[in-house]
Amino acid sequence: MGTTLPSIPAKRYFTIGEVAELCGVKPHVLRYWEQEFTQLRPMKRRGNRRYYQHHEVLMIRRIRDLLYDQGFTISGARNRLQELVHPARDESAADASGEPFDAELPSMMLDSARDLSIAATGFTLDSNAVRKELFEIRALLSLN
Repeated sequence: MGTTLPSIPAKRYFTIGEVAELCGVKPHVLRYWEQEFTQLRPMKRRGNRRYYQHHEVLMIRRIRDLLYDQGFTISGARNRLQELVHPARDESAADASGEPFDAELPSMMLDSARDLSIAATGFTLDSNAVRKELFEIRALLSLN
């Protein structure tokens, strides 16, 4: 499919209709995905109205990418999301800069930003540069 999705506005909460437009899916699909993906839990207010936060919009875009663009099944996408949230602690894994991968970094956030090229605040995020800077900060803090 490869459809270009609109950028996510800088808002705290989104209605189901807004999320449907931002993610290129119908509202009934979002309600179905809430049943299938336990990580997806929008806040519900009066009359069971759903309000999604920014991180949930990112997750929905990730789910959409896994299902529609990469061809995963629902259970395969569910497993892939679990891997992103809880990556295996493999000490031999390394990132592109050659530094060891730290499983405690918010890998899902970095993957979402890299894969979706989020431009919510008007700039793109270079996750490799962010990762390198985080390692530098951690090294500086460990010297103290």
